[in-house]
Amino acid sequence: MNPWVLAARPATLPAAVVPVFVGAAAAFSEGAKFNGIVFLMTLICALLIQIGTNFANDYSDFVRGADHDGRLGPVRVTQSGLIDQASVKRGIIIAFGLAVLVGAYLAWIGGWPIIAIGIASVISGLAYTGGPFPLGYHGLGDLFVFVFFGIIAVTGTAYLQSGHWSMLALLLAIPIGLLVTNILVINNLRDLPTDIAAGKRTLATRIGDRATRAQYGVFTIIAFVIPVAIGITDPSRRLIMLPLVVLPLALRRVMTVAKGTSGRDLNPILQRTGRLLLMFGALLAAGAALSRPL
Repeated sequence: MNPWVLAARPATLPAAVVPVFVGAAAAFSEGAKFNGIVFLMTLICALLIQIGTNFANDYSDFVRGADHDGRLGPVRVTQSGLIDQASVKRGIIIAFGLAVLVGAYLAWIGGWPIIAIGIASVISGLAYTGGPFPLGYHGLGDLFVFVFFGIIAVTGTAYLQSGHWSMLALLLAIPIGLLVTNILVINNLRDLPTDIAAGKRTLATRIGDRATRAQYGVFTIIAFVIPVAIGITDPSRRLIMLPLVVLPLALRRVMTVAKGTSGRDLNPILQRTGRLLLMFGALLAAGAALSRPL
């Protein structure tokens, strides 16, 4: 695989794509006219921010010593020498620079709220593992992912499509944020021993192995409860319960994690968690879109 593609971490990109689809579907469900250009630009911007963040994490984790020869996860390009440090730094600048350029168009559409979201997203992406107070090293990574890849990404996308903030978009953002966070939960569970050795104080290192496994299960269950609650309380939106189709797969993931799978054996679970997010998000977006009033 091309080193730059490897550095972009393709398996994590659903975390950028799914919230945009769900946010656009939420706006459409409430009567907004779908704007294809705005949707495409939002999607590109989200992907660029995600890729820039991945580049920054690759670089900063190596500099801080969290990535080393004993790591259990996929190859990191800086640590392995596939791409030199200077080139990775340039990649970070280019990715975030392009995100700012695309974001300028979105800011023209959405005004100051989108400017604020864009600035916060870039700063947080850089500060996730870099800077004087790296979020991921102080147990704040899970909160960061839930807020930016769930709440902000979904509601911000809906706002760009409709021009107003939506309670439906906020409700749909919660399960998406939880399932995106579960990708990080598995990542941190796998790396728990090496993170402790490197002094990387993720939430997993703070609450321990058993509680982290419980966290994965609780987040998964809540993610499915929310669309069910929406469908039950509002029969006109019962199609939002479509994600129940993949509930058996989700429970299988939960049981596998609960049984104590660890180390490199969690890498396939990490990939399956990403695929679960894709399937859940596609069904949730479809259900929301099909619930649009006539």
